[in-house]
Amino acid sequence: MQTEKVADHIINWLRQYAENAGIKGFVIGVSGGIDSAVTSTLCAKTGLDLLCIEMPIHQGVKQVDRANDHINWLQEQFPNVKRQPVNLTPIFDSFVATMPPVVEEEERFMSLANTRARLRMTTLYYFAALNKYLVAGTGNKVEDFGIGFYTKYGDGGVDLSPIADLLKTEVYELGEYLGVIKSIMTAPPTDGLWGDNRTDEDQIGASYPELEWAMKMKEDGKVAADFSGREREIFDIYVRYNTMNKHKMIPIPVCEIPEGLK
Repeated sequence: MQTEKVADHIINWLRQYAENAGIKGFVIGVSGGIDSAVTSTLCAKTGLDLLCIEMPIHQGVKQVDRANDHINWLQEQFPNVKRQPVNLTPIFDSFVATMPPVVEEEERFMSLANTRARLRMTTLYYFAALNKYLVAGTGNKVEDFGIGFYTKYGDGGVDLSPIADLLKTEVYELGEYLGVIKSIMTAPPTDGLWGDNRTDEDQIGASYPELEWAMKMKEDGKVAADFSGREREIFDIYVRYNTMNKHKMIPIPVCEIPEGLK
């Protein structure tokens, strides 16, 4: 990848999109992970306003520290960067207390993980509307178009997606080029939705390089029978997520009424 040229292309694309829309800048949720770190740095480099929102919900201390350190690093370099901490934990706890009990606790955990992401999306759009900003998405290509590893109308609810055509390994390349702080560059990827230290790989069962390989194999027309051992396992994981989450990656189905019925 021509890293410097890719970075310049995204920065110019962001600036032109905002200016054409008559928008003053961007708002982004900074999580302490590589995707939000790279995306926020690219947004900062446009010279337009950038508002970084910290939105902890029973968040792990290390995640909070990384997010805080990254925003400090951005503000040291770019005068157009502002920060806004918003503690969403009380709102989340109030929501949980309001909901009726359920029989299957595991299903409740998954639902509440997605609720965290949707509370954050609502918060981002609150500040976007106040300031006439665009909500910048942080999803990469594997998450957004491979396995659908994001929350519908949560972190998937954005105005534009600067890094969604980049694989996770390519995002790390950009991070290295942009000088993203070491603690983020070396931290295992996590969606931060569970209130513990589980990583993306813990949840998915495969690393991002492995998923990128499976994504390429699927695009090349390979099928499960072409592989064995760990390769077969990885390919099956990719196909399962790709199939299960397809509804996130396609337009919302519309029931079209035949002309004769109207």
